[in-house]
Amino acid sequence: MFTPEKNLSPFDANMALDAGWLSLVPYTNLEAGEITALVQDAIFSRSPAGVKRTAVFIGGRDVGTAMAMLRTARKSMVPPFEISAFADPSGAFTTAAAMVAMAEGELRKHYQTGLEGKSVLALGGTGPVGQIAAVLAARAGAQVKIIGRQLEKAQKVATLCNAEFGEGQTAIEGDADANKGELLKTADVVFATAAAGIQVLSAELLAASPRLKVAADVNAVPPSGIAGLDPHHKGTPIEGSPSGAIGIGALAIGNVKYQAQHRLLLRMRSTDKPVYLAFNEAFEIAREVVRGA
Repeated sequence: MFTPEKNLSPFDANMALDAGWLSLVPYTNLEAGEITALVQDAIFSRSPAGVKRTAVFIGGRDVGTAMAMLRTARKSMVPPFEISAFADPSGAFTTAAAMVAMAEGELRKHYQTGLEGKSVLALGGTGPVGQIAAVLAARAGAQVKIIGRQLEKAQKVATLCNAEFGEGQTAIEGDADANKGELLKTADVVFATAAAGIQVLSAELLAASPRLKVAADVNAVPPSGIAGLDPHHKGTPIEGSPSGAIGIGALAIGNVKYQAQHRLLLRMRSTDKPVYLAFNEAFEIAREVVRGA
């Protein structure tokens, strides 16, 4: 398990063991330039048939670093000596995938529509979960804005998402908290992705959101990121919403995230050919979980 951080995530370690991994070897404080040597040490330690028992999980906290490590790991393979690799920094990929898939599912269930053409705001969206949620929603056809405290930073993050993760399919924009009230007047979907304990959608702002259909919050630490939304809410109408918006809480999102990560970790063990997994694959699986597949 690779991470540029000082410590390996206990969450990820437990997830891997619960998915049937027999042992874990943590490599911490890594830089991107060290990935090739580590991967090639791993792939040449067994025969082409035996090497399938090895896989790489990439953690950390930064989305760009994790994706760079995943790309480097893939380029370091020497067929037929190849292993699978899965990037999920701070659980951002599977968490964002779960949130967007659940929002999409509630739109279909309650409004007979999808994310196509919807106005989506990622509030507190400059962090890892907000970035990837914005990318996934935009690639599903939504018009997405990343909202942050500082306009310049939000715009910079939006540009980065389009260039690094959008694959030419996104036109995400950045905007500032100061404009949030005006933007909420036409928002269909809100993702609350700020740090734990920070409320990004107050009761007053909720009451002034006449078109809001779905609001999802990844924050399980009080106060809720969205006023009136409980962590257990799963397709529950939000009290105080004039439009009858449907709420999705952090614990409901966490359940889908857990199932998605578990299935991806299982895929690494069961495949005959190496797989390289990140947020797109996490979204595919999260959609399956939401559909009950």
